[in-house]
Amino acid sequence: MRASYSYSVLTLLALAADVLVLAAPSPSQPPGQTIRLSRRTVDRTTEEWGAWAKSHREGLTNKYNGGNAKARAKRGSGTNLIVNQNADSTYFGSIAVGTPPVAFDVILDTGSADLWLADSTCSVGCQEITTFDSSASSSFTNLTRSFSITYGSGAAAGVLGQDVVQMAGFSVSNQTFAAVDQVSDGLLTSPVSGLLGLAFQTIASSGATPLWQNLVESGAWDSPVMSFQLTRYVDQSGAQSLEAGGTFTMGFVNDTLYTGDIDYVDIPGGTGSYWILEMSELSVGGTSISLSSGSSSYAAIDTGTTLVGGPASVISELYAAIPNAQAGTGDYEGYYIYPCSQSVTVEVAFGGRTWSISPNDFELAQLSTSQCLGAFFDIDMGSSSSTPSWIVGDTFLKNVYSVFRYSPASVGFANLSTTATAMNGDLDAEVPTPTLGSVAAAITATGTSGSGRTSSSSPATLRVPRVEPTMLLTFIGLLIGLLSIV
Repeated sequence: MRASYSYSVLTLLALAADVLVLAAPSPSQPPGQTIRLSRRTVDRTTEEWGAWAKSHREGLTNKYNGGNAKARAKRGSGTNLIVNQNADSTYFGSIAVGTPPVAFDVILDTGSADLWLADSTCSVGCQEITTFDSSASSSFTNLTRSFSITYGSGAAAGVLGQDVVQMAGFSVSNQTFAAVDQVSDGLLTSPVSGLLGLAFQTIASSGATPLWQNLVESGAWDSPVMSFQLTRYVDQSGAQSLEAGGTFTMGFVNDTLYTGDIDYVDIPGGTGSYWILEMSELSVGGTSISLSSGSSSYAAIDTGTTLVGGPASVISELYAAIPNAQAGTGDYEGYYIYPCSQSVTVEVAFGGRTWSISPNDFELAQLSTSQCLGAFFDIDMGSSSSTPSWIVGDTFLKNVYSVFRYSPASVGFANLSTTATAMNGDLDAEVPTPTLGSVAAAITATGTSGSGRTSSSSPATLRVPRVEPTMLLTFIGLLIGLLSIV
């Protein structure tokens, strides 16, 4: 009998310890998890910059011109620390897929809506990266449907499947995604294994509901928002290939990373596809640039794009306001070169407040001792009414705290806090590594099989118990009683 009571005491002690751990707040930590972003700096020759610029411009046209086809549960919030790759070229975070879960680095892209990973059978464009092995996951289902998509600098193709996908403490039990065995050479740069689309289901090539949309429609988030704070290293000559990139939050905004109010502007028409806003004002060095009203000035706010692309006539007028700027030729066609002695500040508005782009971000690269390459370039998006005329990428987004709100469908911007700007160029900052989740939050949402749409009958559930003071007192009372018997 004494042995039995001793076992009970030890069991209760363990349970009490678990409860106290779960109840204890994480010091200096905002709600949920943090998804770290990383960056990589690359030294390029003039010829290499030209090849990159040409690829970026042509690929972005492909991405937006036909590359993409079309009882209340407790909720939560999560943060993912992200990585800045290739001198502010790409920002990526981490997800975990399968049973048992395996961590993968993925580009975070608000300009597309599909999730895909390089498959273990991939032999081209998948070198030196972690690949997904469906045979190693007991929860994987092969949907036997083909998948293909074109992105900024290449294409990917494979088959669709479903599995458990986790991110920032959230989990979707049967998320549809693509395991690709064909990837354009150079599309993935180690350690990135794939891409997570954060736009709306209406533009998903797979037709599946995106991970973020499954979560928000299941009621898994405290608030129907996700947000970005991106770091800048493009002006740091001593930066390494990967650096700390900032934060991505799901279900809340991190008020330590911005100041003042978030200025929300509704998506035109109120229906999401891309995250589109109308560019209402544009100026350079105080000189106003002419903009048309309406759809001809629609801009996609795209974290998966490095630069800012717009109509040729507007881009030409912008550089005409910069003394001695000239149009590029050859690989630099569509771009402009300007004197490095010019400190260029561009300001832009989207129907609300005006936001400034730092001269450090406008200067994409120094091509010679006197010539610099501008980060605004012209892009022909065709005549389709569904295609935005502007693609506004990280050149702008590094200068603001950006929030993507599901309902009402809108994008908000706020001024960065000193906490956020202090992360720019921090060469001592720790570079995040892929994570498999955290005990701080564990949210489950369910997508329906086949279509990938969220099941309205399967709300999210929070599996971390809430601990009330009376529960702790009960534990203590039981322990005292049992100890007195022992």
